[in-house]
Amino acid sequence: MNFKVFKSINQLSGNCSPIDLLMILISKKTRFVFIFVLIFMWFKNDSYKKATCNAVISVGVTLFINTLIKLFYFKPRPFIKRRVGILIPSKMDSSFPSKHTLLVFAISTSIFLYDRVLGSILWVLSVLTGFSRIWVGHHYPSDIIGSAFIATMTSIILDKIARCQNYFTRQ
Repeated sequence: MNFKVFKSINQLSGNCSPIDLLMILISKKTRFVFIFVLIFMWFKNDSYKKATCNAVISVGVTLFINTLIKLFYFKPRPFIKRRVGILIPSKMDSSFPSKHTLLVFAISTSIFLYDRVLGSILWVLSVLTGFSRIWVGHHYPSDIIGSAFIATMTSIILDKIARCQNYFTRQ
């Protein structure tokens, strides 16, 4: 089923140049939007500064989890085992987890926990990033869903820990 869903999305690539260019742009450049948002939030006010710190910590922990998973688990990318459409070059490393998806979901979830509107907008952008990674032929849907889950849970757990620490330091 994973490959069927991948194929149904990936077979659309290469048929419409404007959409392909949009998916490539989203896949490659979305991280800069997230970096810009974090910089903007850092200078906005103290509440946003706390959310920015939590997002950066979440990214760090998520990258560490990514490294651990890749040390012990290898899943070939779709284009290694099968003939699929690939729009941009890719590394030959493990398909799971998707680092792009991990990072954007870690940031969007951390921000969502402090600002629902901005966080929701970034979540939509995160979903589009994950979708674009399938579109360009780099990841299976399960890679994207698993990466989103790992990043979201990491951000939620780290937020709970930070709130507990703040609660006990205030007393």
